[in-house]
Amino acid sequence: MTDLELARSVTHKHIFEVAQALGIPSEDLIPFGRYKAKIAPSFAERVKSRPLGRYILVTAINPTPLGEGKTTTSVGLSMGLCRLGHQAAVTLRQPSLGPVFGIKGGGTGGGRAQVWPMEDINLHFTGDAHAVSASHNLLSAFVDNHLFHGNALNVDPKEIRWPRTLGVSDRALRDILLGEETGRRPGKFVITEASEIMAVLALATDHADLRQRLGRILVGLTEGGKMVRAEKFGCAGSMAVLLKDALLPNLVQTLEGTPAFVHAGPFGNIAHGNCSIVSDQLALRCADYVVTEAGFGSDLGAEKFFNIKCRMSGLRPDVGVVVATLRALKLHGGGGTAKSGTALHPGLTGPNQAALEKGFANLQQHIANVRSHGVPVVVAVNAFKDDSPAELNWVCERALGAGAAAAAVSTHWSDGGKGAEDLARAVVKVAAQGAQFKHLYDVTWPIKKKIETIATTIYGAAGVSYSPQAEKDMELATGLGFDQLPICMAKTPLSLSHDPALKGRPSGFTVPIQELRILAGAGFLTALCSGIQLMPGLPKKPAGERIDMDPRSGEIVGLA
Repeated sequence: MTDLELARSVTHKHIFEVAQALGIPSEDLIPFGRYKAKIAPSFAERVKSRPLGRYILVTAINPTPLGEGKTTTSVGLSMGLCRLGHQAAVTLRQPSLGPVFGIKGGGTGGGRAQVWPMEDINLHFTGDAHAVSASHNLLSAFVDNHLFHGNALNVDPKEIRWPRTLGVSDRALRDILLGEETGRRPGKFVITEASEIMAVLALATDHADLRQRLGRILVGLTEGGKMVRAEKFGCAGSMAVLLKDALLPNLVQTLEGTPAFVHAGPFGNIAHGNCSIVSDQLALRCADYVVTEAGFGSDLGAEKFFNIKCRMSGLRPDVGVVVATLRALKLHGGGGTAKSGTALHPGLTGPNQAALEKGFANLQQHIANVRSHGVPVVVAVNAFKDDSPAELNWVCERALGAGAAAAAVSTHWSDGGKGAEDLARAVVKVAAQGAQFKHLYDVTWPIKKKIETIATTIYGAAGVSYSPQAEKDMELATGLGFDQLPICMAKTPLSLSHDPALKGRPSGFTVPIQELRILAGAGFLTALCSGIQLMPGLPKKPAGERIDMDPRSGEIVGLA
């Protein structure tokens, strides 16, 4: 049975019933059919004085190209907590159309650890991503219109830093040449999930904050080198109007009816990789335990969760769950390759203690990364059907020796919430002990010191190098007063380093920074490692080739 067929086989609750479990009355819902709804701002205002629940971050080791199951673990853990009698909710990012039709496929979990309605969530959902694209491109259009009508702001066309955006992967749009009317000049597209507007949507705490952030966006420089922000083009208000409803959290459910907030979708490798602050804030006022997922490994989404999202939200995590699989640990230990759409190398699926022991160093680093922020760690070993029980137990025992406060094997993919009960018990116990949360760096440090602290502490690098363009970008950011913003690193998720070929726990490498982007509205600086693209390309065999509509029933087929 496929994930889609399994999801359709379950009897799902009406969204009003899901909301009632959190104490959200139907009058505070904006329903989109029977199974999804947005939550009105009036409810968030009424519950803002309630005490916060426990805040659980789910991250992972560096994954194989097939992923480690962070989403399934997040969903399974929330269901396991409910099975133990706790009021729990899960908060996730919205999937991107790029991966849905590209390499990765959908992002709603799998097996018996899914969120529903998976077809809607993976595709248009409630239209939030489209609103982000529209808001972003409205500013692009206003900028070029301003140039066409005389350029009263004296904007230097060569210093315009605002791209255009598109919601699907299209490598042909990475570099473009813009129109004749305002003089030929280079431009580019980024995928919607890398748009600064997506980051703004995810980090804004309310509509007033959203509007202010949009106005602060740095579009470019004048001929005299002065900043030109979005507010100057007269469309920041219209941009906010396009995002008015998109800022409202989306409520759906897991296959076991556990409340799930799916909202905003910044990528974990090239953006800050976390769902919205408003959904976490609301969930924490309504549930005893809130499980949230950060994109990719602790070197990416979790580091940004700790140092960007938590810095802006003021929320503090109680425990970090680090997901690992035997196949990924063996991959990092030299056990073979893993590619999407192909069979796993035998060295990853069968007993291979030598590769497992060598690859365990990768998990050690990720445990250390979470603990470096004062957050206790629970290791979740995501088990597959043919995994060796002896190897699974070995990883759990070694994890405790590496500094984890607890470790548990989880079979949520095949068994749903029941398979995550041991993990849920471990999380409850560790969360009750409390955390001593701290940020990795002080934002007042110089830009290079912040970047180098991330690279040496989180990646294990020997140092950092900077291209001439990056040096120029850092000088500009400092001169404009943006040097005291946190850092969003953009690098490969497949290695602790910048190089996807360096597996395990590499050392002695130098992280190359190619450029630095100023995201003044979002409130951070993005440091791009060499080779990183903000507009992905499609693979030779895109997932979209498998997706179709049954002409007889009208149902979607092939979506995974």
